[in-house]
Amino acid sequence: MMELTHDTDPAGIPSELDSAQAKLVYFYLEASEGATATDLHQSLGLPKLAILSVINSLASQGLVEQLDAEYVTADSVQV
Repeated sequence: MMELTHDTDPAGIPSELDSAQAKLVYFYLEASEGATATDLHQSLGLPKLAILSVINSLASQGLVEQLDAEYVTADSVQV
């Protein structure tokens, strides 16, 4: 079983996420097991530029990775 490398709150969202948008995007990616920026835009109703900014921030924290066209949580990436 893979261990989480980040502290998480009871909902499974890393505790270092402060922004509501970052939590929303992370939670969606965790629940959907991956999504494109367009999927996130259409499902969450956030501007695509905001989605890309949040994804960039999550990626720089090591929480999200890009696999082909989809973004996934780093915890879901199979090594």
